[in-house]
Amino acid sequence: MAIHQPDHTAPTTAPFSFAFWVRRACVCAAAAWLAVAPAASQQPSPGRGAIRGRVELGHVARVIDRRPTVSELGAPRDRDMPDQRKSVVYLESAPRAAFEPGEPVSASMDQLNETFVPHVLAVTVGAVVDFPNSDRFYHNVFSLSKAARFDLGRYAKGKSKSVRFDQPGIVRVFCEIHSHMNAFILVFAHPFFAVTDAEGHYRINNIPAGAYNVIAWNEGVASDPKPVTVGGGAVAELDFSLK
Repeated sequence: MAIHQPDHTAPTTAPFSFAFWVRRACVCAAAAWLAVAPAASQQPSPGRGAIRGRVELGHVARVIDRRPTVSELGAPRDRDMPDQRKSVVYLESAPRAAFEPGEPVSASMDQLNETFVPHVLAVTVGAVVDFPNSDRFYHNVFSLSKAARFDLGRYAKGKSKSVRFDQPGIVRVFCEIHSHMNAFILVFAHPFFAVTDAEGHYRINNIPAGAYNVIAWNEGVASDPKPVTVGGGAVAELDFSLK
């Protein structure tokens, strides 16, 4: 919505209407709210809290080498390394209210440079994940996981297909054409989870006050559950170490 500024060429003695000052006050209030909203969103709301910390990895799983094409034989080729240092941290169980249906969620896992991007994706039950192909050649996304079995068939650059995930669980994703391509989609029945950044830091917000067990997961390896108590309006600290 465009904000109209006063016409400085008009006579300075021209009176402003009451409606003008009401609109001006609303605009100023909205601007002030937007200025503080990003910082305020990091603070837990009353009756709810947050958990933050870091996941330390003892090692990173080996990346499967891609098969060279005929044009690449005898010549080195840059390889795209999937981000296997990112972990998922989540509550082992959640309050009953957390299982109430929410707004439909959509996400995307691209196919770029013979790599799934992102390598790890976390969504809630009912989410629809798009699998666009950004490479100049065909891909064929599929999974044989118990939580979701699908085969999207072969499709070219610029095309995209999608899958709806209706069951919680861990879904391994592969490409039928490129055997080195793999990724994970973790599907949760509650919204209390977070994917770490490249340095292993995470934060789970908007958690109802209470006692919980928290798990950290990386490349199929899960930690033992760690207990934590979340206070209303407080941030609990919890670190993990995965060997």
